[in-house]
Amino acid sequence: MFSGIVEEAAKVTAIKRDGGNVHLTLTCSFVDELKIDQSVSHNGVCLTVVSLPGDGTYTVTAIQETLDRSNLGDLKPGDLVNLERSMLMNGRLDGHIVQGHVDCTAVCDDIEDVDGSRYFRFRYTVNPEMARRGYVTVEKGSVTVNGVSLTVCDSEIDSFRVAIIPYTFEHTNFCKIEKGTKVNIEFDIIGKYLSRLMEVSR
Repeated sequence: MFSGIVEEAAKVTAIKRDGGNVHLTLTCSFVDELKIDQSVSHNGVCLTVVSLPGDGTYTVTAIQETLDRSNLGDLKPGDLVNLERSMLMNGRLDGHIVQGHVDCTAVCDDIEDVDGSRYFRFRYTVNPEMARRGYVTVEKGSVTVNGVSLTVCDSEIDSFRVAIIPYTFEHTNFCKIEKGTKVNIEFDIIGKYLSRLMEVSR
């Protein structure tokens, strides 16, 4: 379980394909604090640490289903990946409840500079059945973009905008997002549960 508050953007140092799996090796400032079997969010995808060789890097493995649902299969050495370790249960929840289970990808189709901050608009393919089950955004609701907990504005059927302050832009891979960039989306779990409860109680 995560909160969507990114700790830092890690750099991909190596990628190895093994059948339908991809082994991603990355480096970050807290490598020495990681442990084998630990869950870490990568661009919003919960992955397990499988190797710590002691050279300042660690490795996680993404299976084919994860690659199909996310942008992890598009990564290249040198790319930045938003990282968050699992949430501690003895502190404040600064973002919102994030599972690390990406629902779909979206594409950035507009970026607007506004007095030092930026508005990013993302557009995604709507599946009517999934939409009925809560896989949608709502105005002023929460959404996770590449693992970052954000507040929705201008919610539409197949798109939404988020406002990115300079700190978030500089400390996450939002600094690398441009028009045409594919990002990972996780819709709010509370909305999914409410939609499901309404469906089964009819």
